[in-house]
Amino acid sequence: VQLQAFGGGLVQAGGSLRLSCAASGRTFRTYGMGWFRQAPGKEREFVAAVNRNGDSTHYADSVKGRFTISREDAKNTAYLQMNSLKPDDTAVYYCAADRGGWGPRTSYEYDYWGQGTLVTVSS
Repeated sequence: VQLQAFGGGLVQAGGSLRLSCAASGRTFRTYGMGWFRQAPGKEREFVAAVNRNGDSTHYADSVKGRFTISREDAKNTAYLQMNSLKPDDTAVYYCAADRGGWGPRTSYEYDYWGQGTLVTVSS
């Protein structure tokens, strides 16, 4: 499967963005989906994940209550709604697909990755 993340951009602190992750193929509904991010000089970190059924989600503590992950299987797309953005949220955001369907927190459990989209939050 191929993943394409888009929707990043420049936003002021307190603003919102919605990232999208479009997937190719007919098996999107069987994958767990996750979002990760990597800030300059830092390691890639988990942001959010949703299982294949869409009824279980996980969030990093740093984004809990501000970000919402969702999926729309009819469109082969996963989303990350980001509200109340902070400068610390500045990073390249990556979406990933997990063939196991669980949407885990660890990056090594994901099988497919998108190319990343840059989010810059100004203070």
